[in-house]
Amino acid sequence: MTVIQIAIANQQRTLKLDRRQLRAAICSVLKAHGYPAAEISLAIVDDAAIQALNRQWLEHDYPTDVLSFVLEIEPGRLEGEVVVSADTALRVAGELGVDPLHELALYVVHGTLHLVGFDDQTPALARQMRAAEVAILTGLGIPVVDRVPTPAPGRSSARQVRR
Repeated sequence: MTVIQIAIANQQRTLKLDRRQLRAAICSVLKAHGYPAAEISLAIVDDAAIQALNRQWLEHDYPTDVLSFVLEIEPGRLEGEVVVSADTALRVAGELGVDPLHELALYVVHGTLHLVGFDDQTPALARQMRAAEVAILTGLGIPVVDRVPTPAPGRSSARQVRR
């Protein structure tokens, strides 16, 4: 039975969310990578909140774009949390000249890919992850912009964190 439950907690005031797009992004990643059953919580926060989480869980004292937390994983079923920064999405979207909601959707896709097992700690893994991001975003009709495959230090530290 296919049951994907997604809870979205909007804890910021920077962006008006497209919840349907965010849910579709998560569902697309899960279905494409063999997870017909999942419980995912998505929190959209500001830079201060994500910096506090980044410091607590990764000992990095700066804001980041996305953090992922795998809570439980088994064949075909996943439980996890994704936290994204609306402030970072707005800032980076301005730098790249893209829609902030599309940038936020990228962070959600990226974080969900971490949940299903993708990693970006080497250039080769980052290229694989980027290809998966592009496939999902294109399938959702979200324009994809070229960007550096691995983020600059201090800008992003998206990693899968097991609690």
